[in-house]
Amino acid sequence: MTTNVIAVLNGLIETSKDGERGFMKTAEDANHTSVKDALLESADRCTQGARELQDLVLKLGGKPEVGGSVAGALHRGWLDVKSAVGSRADHAILADCEKGEDAAKKRFHEALGKDLPADVRAVVERLYHGVLQNHERIRAMRDQYAAMKA
Repeated sequence: MTTNVIAVLNGLIETSKDGERGFMKTAEDANHTSVKDALLESADRCTQGARELQDLVLKLGGKPEVGGSVAGALHRGWLDVKSAVGSRADHAILADCEKGEDAAKKRFHEALGKDLPADVRAVVERLYHGVLQNHERIRAMRDQYAAMKA
């Protein structure tokens, strides 16, 4: 059971590291300070979540992941290509971030469907609520910039 729990946690660490790096990358491309600040704050939340998950893996006697996933790296590469082609509006940047948060929501929700010890489940649930808050905040900002664009 511990091996399965460690695998679930390591998957969530990858997801959190993907979020951290994705938010950092998109913050570089953001045009408005408020968007940049929000993205950097979201990156920091992902960093903190990853650290907490890494601590849990260590506590369970496992070796925690330190990087993101291949899919996350490919997505960031795609964002680099989009940025190289030309300047992107904050609305487009926020829409890409929302897609990333959709994936994070799915992965955390799936993890909660697994058989996890109560203390681990409590941490995963709390971090999942943080992902939901990030998602809602990004969506609200995206909607705000969509209205400005119209």
